[in-house]
Amino acid sequence: MNHEERPRRGKCLVVSAPSGSGKSTIINWLRNEHPELELYFSISCTSRPPRGTEQNGVEYFFLTPEEFRKRIDEGAFLEYEEVYEDRFYGTLKEQVERQLSEGQNVVFDVDVKGGCSIKEHYGNEALSLFIQPPSIDALRERLVNRGTDSPEVIEDRLARAAFELTFAERFDRVVINDDLAMAENEAYEIVKEFLG
Repeated sequence: MNHEERPRRGKCLVVSAPSGSGKSTIINWLRNEHPELELYFSISCTSRPPRGTEQNGVEYFFLTPEEFRKRIDEGAFLEYEEVYEDRFYGTLKEQVERQLSEGQNVVFDVDVKGGCSIKEHYGNEALSLFIQPPSIDALRERLVNRGTDSPEVIEDRLARAAFELTFAERFDRVVINDDLAMAENEAYEIVKEFLG
């Protein structure tokens, strides 16, 4: 490949939100309905074992907890979290760099702290988008209606959501998901403008 043919460098789209705000729904809608945005997920690392048909390097890069800690010590991650003891999730800098250099626009579906870390690292190469529920009460209703969590888990998620909402002002743009179709279209316009 000669120099004229190098693909343009991709950009980063960082999307964070409290659980139940519709973040994953909006990301999947953008990817499925607007393939022209060329959004690709970054492949994260985890220290949990593969589930079902999951393959290393496809859904995740699977590392042992020891390997994960070693990579943390080497500063290899853009962001990572130890969800509970020895269960890590994280985003490798080298993986994201590879995707960006191939011209992919990399989308991150991450918690607020991870989102802030990635935005800090990439600056103007990244757009950070915060998906906000209309209210904590609306979020409670969504989590209850989803029917996947016990009342205790829902209360934990709501407490965490109240904390996460304090991060909204640190994001480039906030989309309030009161009406899903409107939120999706607002997110689309913001992302389209950013990607140019």
